[in-house]
Amino acid sequence: MNLQEILTRMVETDDAVLLSDGSGDWEAGSLLDNLSPPKLKRPAYLQPGMYIAEIDSRGYLGQVLYKVKKKA
Repeated sequence: MNLQEILTRMVETDDAVLLSDGSGDWEAGSLLDNLSPPKLKRPAYLQPGMYIAEIDSRGYLGQVLYKVKKKA
């Protein structure tokens, strides 16, 4: 699964969450519209309610891309 597929699923299911990185909080749809195609194609893993992490070339979880936060 890649980041684009995860974000698309979040938009389709209308998840009431924000995705937080070091620069701010984002809605999944906003990230889909604004991230570059290479970033969206990165292999990633969603741990529901916790984070989205990239998957490295060996298949292990890498750095956390976004922390999942409930909308207030």
